[in-house]
Amino acid sequence: SSEVATTARASSKSSARRASTPPPLNRMVTRSLRSRPVEPRSQNQRDYVDLMSSRDLVFGLGVAGTGKTFLAVAAAVSALRTGEVQRLIITRPVVEAGERLGFLPGDLQDKLDPYMRPIYDALHSLLDAEDVTRLEESNVIEIAPLAYMRGRTLADAFVILDEGQNATANQMKMFLTRLGERSKMVVTGDPTQTDLTGPQRSGLLDAVARLRSFQGVGVAEFDKRDIVRHPLVESIVRAYESPQAPRTARDEESLG
Repeated sequence: SSEVATTARASSKSSARRASTPPPLNRMVTRSLRSRPVEPRSQNQRDYVDLMSSRDLVFGLGVAGTGKTFLAVAAAVSALRTGEVQRLIITRPVVEAGERLGFLPGDLQDKLDPYMRPIYDALHSLLDAEDVTRLEESNVIEIAPLAYMRGRTLADAFVILDEGQNATANQMKMFLTRLGERSKMVVTGDPTQTDLTGPQRSGLLDAVARLRSFQGVGVAEFDKRDIVRHPLVESIVRAYESPQAPRTARDEESLG
């Protein structure tokens, strides 16, 4: 009975220590975090949200305006609030869409900030600006170019690769192999809008073809019906999918 009593006392002391141990810094930072509710608007979006909650690696493929990035950021913020992960890491390949970063004013960070602006737009739609700043300063939220992921192991994190169509096959492999324990990854992209030039091949569809049958991997595919931007966006997407722009009466007159 003395052994039982000793064990009970030891267990009681251990429980007391656990109860008095302060929560990790990230939990102290995020436990009061308030995020705005998000409701998927289409069946494909609902399937995407379900995949992000049940799979460790999810690809979200589709045209502009279908909510790929926004819903991924919303899922990440939710996981951060509930303590499922300790960090939110969002990255993009630095590929100029017709412009050159070198011509922009300022140092490297100044040049990169406008490029990362779409990520901040999504975060600010979900969180107060003060919370975003506080979480960045606490290293709970990290927003960085894809090249900064090399050599790292991303554990206890919700990691998002945005604009995945602009990652080469080698970059995609590098990124996907950063996945650490207790982490989730989401890769978003529009295969029709790659800004890669020359012989460089996009790694997005290549990765999907290689991995979609693996356990723990999910693929969500969006189409024009999922567009949630201005109603004109769907018409614009359809127009640019046409093989040739339709001629107007004025065009015919100028040709005549």
